[in-house]
Amino acid sequence: MPVFDEPGAAAPSVRPSKGTINLVHLYPREMSIYGDLGNTRCLAARIARHGYTANVIGHHPGSLLDRSAHLVVGGGGQDSGQARVEEDLFANADTLRGLAADGVPMMMICGTYQLFGNAFVTVEGQRLPGLGILDVTTQGNAKRMIGPSVLETEFGTIVGYENHSGSTTLSAGQSPFGVVRHGFGNNGEDQTGGARTANVFGHYLHGPVLPANPRFADALVAYAAELATGRPFEPEPQDDGVADQARTRQIRRLLGSDSAR
Repeated sequence: MPVFDEPGAAAPSVRPSKGTINLVHLYPREMSIYGDLGNTRCLAARIARHGYTANVIGHHPGSLLDRSAHLVVGGGGQDSGQARVEEDLFANADTLRGLAADGVPMMMICGTYQLFGNAFVTVEGQRLPGLGILDVTTQGNAKRMIGPSVLETEFGTIVGYENHSGSTTLSAGQSPFGVVRHGFGNNGEDQTGGARTANVFGHYLHGPVLPANPRFADALVAYAAELATGRPFEPEPQDDGVADQARTRQIRRLLGSDSAR
């Protein structure tokens, strides 16, 4: 089995590889609460199942971000975790912005989603700058938004679990990741869930989100495979019956028996 927290970890393959995909996990120790590490494990497994090699690289504070990244993921963390990674994030800001501009797929959850926005405004009114890759601003609140969530996206109906106190607002030209069908989403008011710019996705869905939503996971793998190889993505058939059942049952439980797709 691959080691997911050390540079150079590779998922095994029994056939000749179609190419190597460099999968970078930002701050796996500081920003991986609520099961977010499972997203990296899911992506590495699906990369291998589609016939590619997953080179999993854990990026830690104080190191230079790998510029050869084909896919980047980040999770949520406590406020103390965000404080520990913020300085490093800005030290690597130009690299992250460059990768985003080049079309590298990225998925940022909760705390890293907020840091990829324009700013986080604390409850006391202090404005903390973000990377500005996503045109969103987050306002801290005393009240938390917690519970199961369902989003309608271009990748189908996506389920997850949210736990955040920040209310995120999208700027006028910023596209959401999805529309909230159940839960709070960005702020509990405008029915927007997350944000998307090019191949960069931010949202509040924990769980981890990708094992239960393989269509979205494969979309990220497809973007990365095309960058890594210079060729169209070559998928292999997958048996996602268990994931589909789990997702369908959650949708039916939250929205009713006629709502699952």
